[in-house]
Amino acid sequence: MSLQTRPPELRIDCHRGLRGPYTGAGTLLRTLVPSAWEQSPHLVREHADEILSVAPDLAGHIGGTPGTLTSTAQFEEQTRLYPAGRTRRLAHGLVDFVIGCAASGIGPPALRFTRVGQADSTDREFLALLSRRAPGDLLAVTVEERPDPASAPARDHAARQSEEDLVQAYVRADGTSSDPSEVEAYRRADPAVRAALHQARAAELTRDGDWGLRLGAIPYHLEYGADPATAGPLLREAAFHCRRAGFYDALHDLSLRGRSVTDPVDVETAWLFDAMAATGLCALRRIDEAEHAYLDIGSRYVLPKAHIFAAYGLAMVYARYRPPEQQDYPTAKAYINTAITLGSLLPEPETSAFETVFNQNGLAFIEMRHGDLPEALCLVTEGLDRLDRELPADRHRLHRSVLVHNRARVNVSLGRFPEALADFDAVIGLDPNYPDYYVDRGNLRDRLGDATGALADYDTAIGLTPPFWELHHDRAGLRARLGDTDGAVADLCRVLELEPDRADDRATLVGLLLEAGRTAEANRRVDDGLHLNPEEPRLLHLRGSIALEQGDVARARRDFDLALAADPDCVAALSDRAALAFELGDPASAADDLTRALELVPDDPDLRYNRAYVHQAAGRWDAALADYTQALELPGSDTAEVLRQRATCLDAMSRAADAA
Repeated sequence: MSLQTRPPELRIDCHRGLRGPYTGAGTLLRTLVPSAWEQSPHLVREHADEILSVAPDLAGHIGGTPGTLTSTAQFEEQTRLYPAGRTRRLAHGLVDFVIGCAASGIGPPALRFTRVGQADSTDREFLALLSRRAPGDLLAVTVEERPDPASAPARDHAARQSEEDLVQAYVRADGTSSDPSEVEAYRRADPAVRAALHQARAAELTRDGDWGLRLGAIPYHLEYGADPATAGPLLREAAFHCRRAGFYDALHDLSLRGRSVTDPVDVETAWLFDAMAATGLCALRRIDEAEHAYLDIGSRYVLPKAHIFAAYGLAMVYARYRPPEQQDYPTAKAYINTAITLGSLLPEPETSAFETVFNQNGLAFIEMRHGDLPEALCLVTEGLDRLDRELPADRHRLHRSVLVHNRARVNVSLGRFPEALADFDAVIGLDPNYPDYYVDRGNLRDRLGDATGALADYDTAIGLTPPFWELHHDRAGLRARLGDTDGAVADLCRVLELEPDRADDRATLVGLLLEAGRTAEANRRVDDGLHLNPEEPRLLHLRGSIALEQGDVARARRDFDLALAADPDCVAALSDRAALAFELGDPASAADDLTRALELVPDDPDLRYNRAYVHQAAGRWDAALADYTQALELPGSDTAEVLRQRATCLDAMSRAADAA
């Protein structure tokens, strides 16, 4: 699409009833990707993971992507799910893609998203990030909560329509109409007429072949058609997809709807919908509701696998998902032991072996949380050995990789670093496209002093995953230690581009910029951060430090005071305010601030030295000598300088022999 033919604005309906998760984002991608593939294929390839996660049907345009064991496992072998936060990574990648298209003149220069109030949480998350990050000079983004007025029939036009026309209009809007005339006409219509219209609309949409409609409009029409039970298989398929993709709000909704159209006699299907609904609640950290759902499964079914599932879920509620003060390890172990026992009693040998090993892995997690690392290691190792002995090599490959990864993490906690590194190597061999493994191996390599290997692992992980700030944070720290200030600054700038409220990373970035002499940029970064949070103590302190460097003593003192008003325990502000007070001839205030700082970090040799120096300048020789003596015992102390100052104090105290 050339610049001359670009439409001035693209209107996008985000109502989740149309295409479920990412209704709006998927519609946008289906507009942009074909042109982007022609004009800028590298941009599409760079974001293929995000694009195909949101709109899998676009694989016909751009091909597939290398999968992971998590993304390709069959439902019954899908023992690891994506974290709920993955949708934020996808959204950031989509924003990068949309901005890249705008910069290349692909697509319209203005986007208007309507009915966002009825959008799925995935679209709302994406639009919040797009609205914040899209440069206004490249792309105008408008978000409307209400229906698009341009798409709603005018009242006088609706008044001229027949009752039948209004009912048909309601159904053709796929249950998303907010027009009062259509809503009322539909409500008054004969149920048989409504069902026939829904059935016909479902058939029409199915013929169209739009994959996204299978997550929204098509199952909706089947639910309200002649036989609601026919929606069950499609709702199950949609729920499976959302479970695999990590779209947990939709998973919960689809599962409840699937359960409602399932004959209670069909317990195999009914319990599966209940299980997926509970999984969605747990992933969303709606823990009280999840616990109730697991208990309900236990009370409703006599299927062994249902009770194994519920017992495992309750164990994780008490050992993992509840806040630390509410976690209950004895209760968690009781539930997980129930799951292990039931699994061991299953009649099919392969199923029994897997269920026992899977739940013993849950027990290993509980033991690790409770501090029994050797027992956790034993459980995981025994589980791997049993799967290798009793299951075919091509079965449960995902869970084998999970066990190897867990063993690596336990080995790290035990300080068995060579064994941990071997396990990380092994799991990467099993699942080479899963980014988290490279992050963990990179962290271990960094810990072992292998900076080159760690950097290579971070680089690989960044290339495999949609963007997330933690990776750039880790790489920035490594680059800074290697003296690559520009690289560290670039990574920290990326962190703040993704998550601007990361105050720690902003403070680190400002420090690096100041060390590099880029004071104006440092000042701008501080101001940006204080615009987001005017009372952030670290940034107030840094603004004061910059002011002091520029000779503005009054502003520096004011900012140090503001920082300490926001956080009385901000050690850096206490230290710098003490230095400023000393320079201004107020040693008493300087000593007070340094005393408070030492109460917070008593083992800091610089703080101890500085208070000794303040005491020395005030002629408090005994206090100075005591601080210098303590400073000598602290790691990192400048021994020669401390000894020289001690000698000065001893001389002043007429203890020449000790001074010598």
